[in-house]
Amino acid sequence: MKLPPISADMALFLDVDGTLMDYAEHPQAVHVGAALLRLLDDLRAASGGALALISGRSIQDIDSLFAPLVLPAAGQHGTELRVASGAVRHHSPSLDMLGRAAAEIVRVTAAHQGLVFENKGMTLALHYRMAPHLGGLVERAMRGIVTSMGSEFGMQAGKYVYEIRPSGKDKGTAIAEFMEQAPFAGREPMFVGDDLTDEYGFDVVNALGGFSVKVGPGKTCARWQLANAAAVLEWLGEFVERCGGGRPRVKAG
Repeated sequence: MKLPPISADMALFLDVDGTLMDYAEHPQAVHVGAALLRLLDDLRAASGGALALISGRSIQDIDSLFAPLVLPAAGQHGTELRVASGAVRHHSPSLDMLGRAAAEIVRVTAAHQGLVFENKGMTLALHYRMAPHLGGLVERAMRGIVTSMGSEFGMQAGKYVYEIRPSGKDKGTAIAEFMEQAPFAGREPMFVGDDLTDEYGFDVVNALGGFSVKVGPGKTCARWQLANAAAVLEWLGEFVERCGGGRPRVKAG
């Protein structure tokens, strides 16, 4: 199906890893080049500021990646949200419980080579991209830990990662919150993402009559698909050019 054209009166929501850039073996190994920064700055201008990053990364990590840009953003799957005014809202789970869970995950990581633990503050991720054969072990370990934490927390599967996060917040709730306030309110939402965690966002955007775009193969509720991050950047670059941005297109990687 032909992709919908992006228009200046849309609200643009973009996932980060796997969507704007390819995955790296370690989350901190990702590098954002000057061309991608220029593209995002042009997108912000072309959309009248209605551009937000929706990520599993923390807002602090997002800011480090995309400095000096400071964009509206949802971090840690919606448990933190920075609105257009710059104000940041935090969901406040039990830090004691998170601390105990983190200690358990550290023990699992130490016992198995190739696992990477990422403590984001309010969410805890255990990556097995460098040891894909350990996927079953990681799932069982994380499920056991989250079960002991009660209903306040849940587990989310992603690409070579399992993540413990507070219940009741996800990328869909984050998009819904953005859509209630300026400059996003009253616009058609568009969300582009690649992972299982992005399906929550696709559901919300579909319900609002917007445009959901899945990056890469796999079953999805998104209504359109793009092959990879390079295709996403080309598509976004075409929109900027139509709006008179005129900068060179950015390549993934």
